[in-house]
Amino acid sequence: MEILFKTKSLGKECNNQRLLERRHGKRRAQLIRRRLDELCAAETLDVLRALPQARCHELGGNRAGQLSVDLDGPYRLIFVPGDNPMPRKADGGLDWQGVTTIIVVEVENTHG
Repeated sequence: MEILFKTKSLGKECNNQRLLERRHGKRRAQLIRRRLDELCAAETLDVLRALPQARCHELGGNRAGQLSVDLDGPYRLIFVPGDNPMPRKADGGLDWQGVTTIIVVEVENTHG
């Protein structure tokens, strides 16, 4: 899967282990890198559903349209599908098998 970043600085941070560790600490930095590697290795977003430790899922409420994967505690790696047009199923829902590009939006505590 192709991984893009919302901002140039976020991309720089996510692709530099030292910067990740400085901002998020060693443990979370390792988990961020692991999730990015898992996403990169996946052919489509649907593959992430088979990784229970990632718990990839769509968000609701004011984060509708975004997805997340678990990091540590309440922290999540937040992203959106980057395919244009966005792959949709007949019922209008996201077609996870059609998502081959994502845009990482942020690393966030979604419960706080």
